[in-house]
Amino acid sequence: MGNSFFTPLSWNDTGFILTGVLNTVTISLVAIIVGTLLGLAVGFIRAEANRFTNILLGGVLDALRSVPLIIQLILFSTYVGAIGHPLDPFVTGSIVLSLYSMAFMSEVFRGGFESVHHSMATAARSLGMSYWQTVAYIRLPIGLRAVFPSWLGVALSVIKDSALVSVIGYMELLRTSEQLISRTQQPLEILIGVGLFYFIVSYPLSLYGRYIERKMAI
Repeated sequence: MGNSFFTPLSWNDTGFILTGVLNTVTISLVAIIVGTLLGLAVGFIRAEANRFTNILLGGVLDALRSVPLIIQLILFSTYVGAIGHPLDPFVTGSIVLSLYSMAFMSEVFRGGFESVHHSMATAARSLGMSYWQTVAYIRLPIGLRAVFPSWLGVALSVIKDSALVSVIGYMELLRTSEQLISRTQQPLEILIGVGLFYFIVSYPLSLYGRYIERKMAI
């Protein structure tokens, strides 16, 4: 008699599933774009800053990288709610996921900036380029080209880590699948579908990253 509460998967669930897919893609893109821009700025600052500034920034970034993302999501969501300013799960998830990705991307970009030999910047300055022209036309293009495969690896991790935003109530793919599992009692089919989605998104990007890496090594 209890089985009457469960209903099998049907085409009527397609819209619900697509909502989860769209929400996953949306929050992943926001986190990757914002994390990239912030990481680029912080990575440049760390490459140029003195020891004291690097120690301060490094401490904050180490904390963001070291504390599990799921704990950061819960703590941030709880804190903003406790001070009387609860945020929409999408906003909360975007902020935390963006800062988390920024912490990793900043190290990637820092390595890229530091990989440009000092003599190249010196040569550019001797040709009459200003400091910012040297950054824009020499250090930035060369540095970004060198770190693209690493950046892509971080971006792929962000896509997969976006599933953790479900703990604060955001209706991404994992949370929608959990609700479908509770209603249908068909966990195997649903979780295989979720896994295929992440594979279809991640695998081609991973192949492209390896292709770029091999091309750069030639």
